[in-house]
Amino acid sequence: MSSLPSLQPAPRVFASVNISPARLPNAPTGDRFTRDGSPALEAHLARTCDRIAAGLRGLLPAAKLEAILLGGGYGRGEGGVWHSPEGDRPYNDLEFYVCLRGNRHFNQWRYGRAVHVLGEILTPQAGIEVEFHLTSLRALTEGPVSMFSYDLMQGHRWLVGDESLLHGCDHHRDAAAIPTAEATRLLMNRCSGLLLAQERMARRIFTPADADFVARNIAKAQLGVGDAVLAALGQYHWSVSERHRRLLALDGADLPTWLTDLQRHHARGLEFKLHPTRGTATRDELVFPHGNIASLCRTVWLWLESRRLGLSFHSVRDYAGVQISKCPGTTPGRNFLINLKLAGPRALAAGDALRHPRERVLNALPLLLWRPDACSSPALLRQLQANLRTPAADFAGLVSAYHALWSRVN
Repeated sequence: MSSLPSLQPAPRVFASVNISPARLPNAPTGDRFTRDGSPALEAHLARTCDRIAAGLRGLLPAAKLEAILLGGGYGRGEGGVWHSPEGDRPYNDLEFYVCLRGNRHFNQWRYGRAVHVLGEILTPQAGIEVEFHLTSLRALTEGPVSMFSYDLMQGHRWLVGDESLLHGCDHHRDAAAIPTAEATRLLMNRCSGLLLAQERMARRIFTPADADFVARNIAKAQLGVGDAVLAALGQYHWSVSERHRRLLALDGADLPTWLTDLQRHHARGLEFKLHPTRGTATRDELVFPHGNIASLCRTVWLWLESRRLGLSFHSVRDYAGVQISKCPGTTPGRNFLINLKLAGPRALAAGDALRHPRERVLNALPLLLWRPDACSSPALLRQLQANLRTPAADFAGLVSAYHALWSRVN
């Protein structure tokens, strides 16, 4: 196979496979986009990057453009490979970080729409979704350490620019500097995927697209819950395979009741990330794996938040009901501006306008995902409606309101 014309995104499906330590892939080497993709796939991805660089150069003023980096799995050499009958195909999104001189917000306003349209044009040619994130070298240098900044600094591919441009970013390369709040954020996002999957499974009609969505989010949660634990313990690593090795090496005496489950699920999530496969799971077949990983996520959530906030949470209701700041590292003034941007003048009337709106997500998510009586209990329903700013009283309506909030503060 010498070329990959007219690629379509690979179907995303649930893989239930274990990886033994002997089968763990090695760390990525060289300039590859994937660990074991075919030469034709590697060449296709290289040509795609060339087209994207040319497209961005033609769209953006030369005086503005500082750098273009490919991040994500393909930038780290760990991109997913779908071994289809017709040959290897790409799977994960292509995530490009476009650094522009000047004010980041102005650049987003001036060039964001055009860059987004370019991504939509190039997606069919790439065979996977092309995403652009506008930023600046100054923002990367001066920004706080996060899981995102660590991953990007430790693994990327240059389309425009070179490593000398990141000389002020060394503080982002220390995994131990990743705040525990980032572990909570990762688990929040993966559990949000499980919640959206649960809502789809509750619908009267369950389509193949729904099955694909549910399976994909199960796999992402299986990987993410282990990654969150590693981040909380200061042992996160940019390589997904190295993360799994570190998870296998954890001392069971510290995590005695659920470490084995964590390792098993992480192995399945790792296999799916690197080698997604075509599946035919039905709704009934997805109920058990969804419930299984959701249960583990609940246990880890309470452990992680007890550790992060310095309190002991024994139940979901304990956690959701406690009236403390769940985003203690934020500032009231900035929180107010974020709420004002989200809700406009209505934010002034809210009693929590000085708190980060992500707190409302952290309060609502556990009730929706892990309390089956959330809609039937008057007290829990009132709590959900207050956090989500919605009159909805049914599960689908509450999840819709949750999704609207989470998608803006995740």
